[in-house]
Amino acid sequence: MVTSARSIASLTLSFGLVNVPVRLFSATESGSEIRFNLLDKDGSRLKQQYVNERTKKVVDRKDMMKGYEVEKDHFVLFTADELKALEEGSSHVIEIVSFVPLTSIDPLFYDKSYLLAPDKRGAKPYALLAEAMRRSDRCALAKWAFKAKQYIVQVRANEDGLILQQLRYAEEVRSLADLNIEKAPVSNSELQLALKLVDTIAEDDFNPEEFQDEEKARVLAAIDEKVAGKQIVASSHSEDEVVAGGQVIDLMEALRSSLAKKPAVKAAKPSASVTKLKPASAATPTRKPAKRAVVEPEPAAAPAPRSRARK
Repeated sequence: MVTSARSIASLTLSFGLVNVPVRLFSATESGSEIRFNLLDKDGSRLKQQYVNERTKKVVDRKDMMKGYEVEKDHFVLFTADELKALEEGSSHVIEIVSFVPLTSIDPLFYDKSYLLAPDKRGAKPYALLAEAMRRSDRCALAKWAFKAKQYIVQVRANEDGLILQQLRYAEEVRSLADLNIEKAPVSNSELQLALKLVDTIAEDDFNPEEFQDEEKARVLAAIDEKVAGKQIVASSHSEDEVVAGGQVIDLMEALRSSLAKKPAVKAAKPSASVTKLKPASAATPTRKPAKRAVVEPEPAAAPAPRSRARK
């Protein structure tokens, strides 16, 4: 079950002379992941420690410092107060620099997603900005300095409000052109059959509620069996499923066979009056396995020092 939303930060969306006070929320929930602890053979938890590479002695957290590698094995050190001062240089203003067509941003550049809600005295300018972007089919590109890093972000509107999408820089995104993909000829008859196949399983929109994590359900069931003292049996997949990397000998025959195969029966869609997606908090809770002591999340390791930035 998704936990109640908690604001991450209070920010200001700025475009022209208009300022929109907003609150930032995480758009995703990762707490439902299945995690396993590292244990000793006797079932005891394993404790992670940091060891001095030179002396081989364990270092307490209170004695740790962070450093930036300026050249091989040479670091400039920062205290906790100095790092805090660097982060305090962040800006609470998300500065909109332009409005571009929604389709002009390739999803390859998408990184983290956040939700924006109006803060105190921000409801009217928030609604105005959202409606202007909906009417124009445009989204905003903005700059945002947060925790000692400059981000480029997209602000877009859906029917419920504004979404902030953190974007990657061009140097962080690979191009398909770099893969030297072989260009294979496609005949008109093959294309027509492929288009018919697409049409047989086409949908008018994407409904995320139609999809469930079947692998997660399988793992939870296996855990339940393990708790009950049963042996876990390896899963077997249907031979009818497509095998990754498999070679299609006769493309036309495969297309014809696919068209002849009856599509899986889908559950009846709800009526138009109830098709609007509900908030995640209202969704049916995921079934949890029986209580067990070995599935609590293990402590996250502290990040390693960053390597020298590329010139």
